[in-house]
Amino acid sequence: MSYLNGSHHITMSVAGAQEDVDFHVNVLGLRLIKRTVLFDGKIPIYHLYYSNADGDPSAVLTTFPFGQAGVNGRRGTNQAREVLLAVPSGSLNYWADRLKDRVADVHDATVFDRRRVLLRHPCGIEYQLVEVDDDPRRGFTGAGVPQEYAIHGIYGVGVHVTGPDTAVEFAANHLGAREGLAEGDRFALEAGRSGLGGAVELVVNRTDGPGTWIYGAGTIHHFAWNADNLKNQDELKFEIEGAGYTDLSELRDRKYFKSIYVRSPGGALFELAVTHNEGGWDCDESPQELGKRFQLPEQFESRRDEILGRLEPIDI
Repeated sequence: MSYLNGSHHITMSVAGAQEDVDFHVNVLGLRLIKRTVLFDGKIPIYHLYYSNADGDPSAVLTTFPFGQAGVNGRRGTNQAREVLLAVPSGSLNYWADRLKDRVADVHDATVFDRRRVLLRHPCGIEYQLVEVDDDPRRGFTGAGVPQEYAIHGIYGVGVHVTGPDTAVEFAANHLGAREGLAEGDRFALEAGRSGLGGAVELVVNRTDGPGTWIYGAGTIHHFAWNADNLKNQDELKFEIEGAGYTDLSELRDRKYFKSIYVRSPGGALFELAVTHNEGGWDCDESPQELGKRFQLPEQFESRRDEILGRLEPIDI
């Protein structure tokens, strides 16, 4: 029986590399664990990875700064729209005070009868901080964020759809999602055995036009599930294909993990990711040195100087 083990990571297209580092490292206090490049296409684009203290699956945010290439996306329906991050219970007053003078559009909201702090990335992507009790993941104490307030990792993702029915059906039948709370036009689902980072909140949005699916600054590109191992990943792929959802990629080797991508009927792009035996964040750097050196896959190593010359310098 195939399964998901919570989330693995969320990948976004942002604008500038430096403002992205400043936001995730200096404002949110996350740990930069990897600097490499997009494996697809011909244009050298950074691929930056941020995490909690331990780089747990379910705690990694990755970004492509596509603003340098002049490529912008459009936020809308039929795409992932909201990055939901888990913070310790009782920490929202700290975050509201910390964020108010550092980022845009910081305000409180009540979602499913619980307070959240909402904010935006400098490129416009929406973030929400959600309090979680008894989260075993260890927050990173960067940029002066105390341990008792540090971000644990991913809580989930908000996906905007024009109608929830097909998205709920896909999630329930093929991601093992369980239906939870409903509030107006927002429907909560929970997928994955561990419960870590596996919340999917479907938001019915009939106001905005369709969002773009390309790599483009200002948008979430995909939400990655932790498929746990390669055998289970294969079984998930065969199961989804066998149901008639044939918009799946072949297996892609991302060096640190192996991936299969599937476009859901609600429009959001999902990834089934496995941190395999030869991969992991420490396959090319020690755990203590993560993010210190610019890494390249073997096929790009001979072009290191050229690629670095084309990329925006980052002050970390």
